[in-house]
Amino acid sequence: MEFKKEQLANGLDLVGEVNKSAKSAAVGFFVKTGSRDETEQINGVSHFLEHMLFKGTEKLSALEVNEAFDRTGAQFNAGTSEENTVFYAAILPEYLLEVTELWIELMRPALRDDDFNIEKNVIKEEIAMYKDTPSFDVMDKCQTLYFEGHPCGNSILGSEESIDNLTAEQMRDYFARRYAPNNMVLACAGNFDWEQVCSVAEKLCSKWQKQNVYRKLENCGGSGKKKRVEKSNLVREHICLMSAGVSAQDPRRFAASLLGIIVGDNVGSRFFWELVDKALAEAAAMQFRPMDGTGVFCSYIRCGNENVTKVLDIVTGIFQTLSKDGVTEDELRKAKNKVLSALVIENELPMGRLSHLGSNWIYLEEYRTVEDDINEVKAVTVEDVYSLIEQFNPGDFTQLSIGPAQDRGQRADSDL
Repeated sequence: MEFKKEQLANGLDLVGEVNKSAKSAAVGFFVKTGSRDETEQINGVSHFLEHMLFKGTEKLSALEVNEAFDRTGAQFNAGTSEENTVFYAAILPEYLLEVTELWIELMRPALRDDDFNIEKNVIKEEIAMYKDTPSFDVMDKCQTLYFEGHPCGNSILGSEESIDNLTAEQMRDYFARRYAPNNMVLACAGNFDWEQVCSVAEKLCSKWQKQNVYRKLENCGGSGKKKRVEKSNLVREHICLMSAGVSAQDPRRFAASLLGIIVGDNVGSRFFWELVDKALAEAAAMQFRPMDGTGVFCSYIRCGNENVTKVLDIVTGIFQTLSKDGVTEDELRKAKNKVLSALVIENELPMGRLSHLGSNWIYLEEYRTVEDDINEVKAVTVEDVYSLIEQFNPGDFTQLSIGPAQDRGQRADSDL
């Protein structure tokens, strides 16, 4: 595989990994914008804007956009996080240029008032749907509680109120500022012609205007608060725990990922043996989430209301044991095998390589091969993991729970 890079005069980064032996290709735009870049007044605009790009441009209607993807057989989608909005497609090599041109066209959407007003209802339905999904709702609320006062606490979806009050003009202003070429990466992976992609990008993107784009970066150690929300329609307790971790730029992110696997993988982890295998919880997982300038360990646990106290006592004990004794060589070896297996399998396809290629450029402005990451994972020692535990102490967590009404008649905290 051969790495390629170019930068247009307006700051748009083009990166590619050419693999002529691949049977497919993938292309995508990585836009460095998400809910952390919003104010309270326009919370949810990044995700809303992701929807709006598929409503068409001055040249294409929404139907024509759909038909353009459909005739190429592209497997395409988009997603919005706290930090990035990504538009991607996996495609047969012969349609790579056509789909690239289509994505470029969509990166300058019409943002019509009529489309905006209709799509508002779609967004509000999505917000309602996720409120009806406790596993999502508890993590969304816990993130807001953990990042209290920090922009990473902004909800990706926004609220019904913020979406109701959002105007098309506010969205157009946000788009002009954040979808600047110097805040975007066009990435390609797989079987494609790099010179042709560069030529298309130069021809179609060079007129995009560079902007002064800014993101305030600051670490967050978490609020440490604990809250519970009651919902009458629930019969299970949903618990989210968040504690501090390293950032996406920190080389210790590989050790942090392995720690998350050791504690909370869905098979063979400490959570699994102490909670799931013993039938105290039906789900118990912990993951490391690296972010721009900060990071978190996030745990999700689902159990019966009668087991909550015992489950939390066991979780506290697991974290205390970690702080005292660290992890074992056997645990680390198994975790490495899981991470390496997932890494290799994902990166066998151009779509998987696209994700790594774009993300690494967004966060690090660096090209990393699969071998680079494999070697980093293999190099982690038990001492590296213990050093993380000592510094960040995953037992020092913020906690938010959502569950059924309790006998003592506590009122639901409707402010969350």
